Amino acid sequence: MEQHYKLFRVRELADNDEEFIATLAAAFLEEVPEDAERLQKAVAEKDYYNAYQAAHKMKPTVDLFELGVLDILIEVQDWGKFQKTDLDIKPQLDIVIAAVERAVDEIRSDFNL
Repeated sequence: MEQHYKLFRVRELADNDEEFIATLAAAFLEEVPEDAERLQKAVAEKDYYNAYQAAHKMKPTVDLFELGVLDILIEVQDWGKFQKTDLDIKPQLDIVIAAVERAVDEIRSDFNL
């Protein structure tokens, strides 16, 4: 439990209300994988605007659940925001996606979702 994500800030936000924590975990599972897929597609298509939008949307949740890749996600976001055509952002994207996938699997298991 909590190897690939942390609940410290979630618990603080939820004032240790376990039902609310479970609701936030379910929201994570509903939103973040979808946004990550959108981000992957946008990067693959060099769709800078949608890459920026997807990364920007993911930031608060990735930060709240402390996936440990916020700085790297910001690099991906900035790639889209500033249309860094000369930069291969795929290695950073791969790190973010791997962290999201590990957290999704662990949260699903930990919360029986």
